[in-house]
Amino acid sequence: MGKRDLLIIQYADDLKSKCGITPDMDLLKKVTIACGPSIYNADSATVAASDRSELETVKNNFLIKKLGLSDGPELLTAINSAVDTYGRSERNKFRPVIYYLLVKHFGKETVYT
Repeated sequence: MGKRDLLIIQYADDLKSKCGITPDMDLLKKVTIACGPSIYNADSATVAASDRSELETVKNNFLIKKLGLSDGPELLTAINSAVDTYGRSERNKFRPVIYYLLVKHFGKETVYT
């Protein structure tokens, strides 16, 4: 089992134990793969939810560019909702988990088919 597979298992565990969600493993794997090498870097593997510029990056690079959504206040609201679901006090909010929650929130699973 490779490092990415181990990370996907960790992300699935976070979705189950911290978010109360049983993940679609195929979708989670595709979201993780789409994150590229960022999942292996300690800084880029997580989302700093208290950093406004980080939330803007998630909004612009993921929600608008990757998912094709139009800019609007609902995007930051959705990001904050995903962070709340994960748990604001949770120190490590893994990027693929946040992205997975956002894909599900906006019903954009078809982006990964």
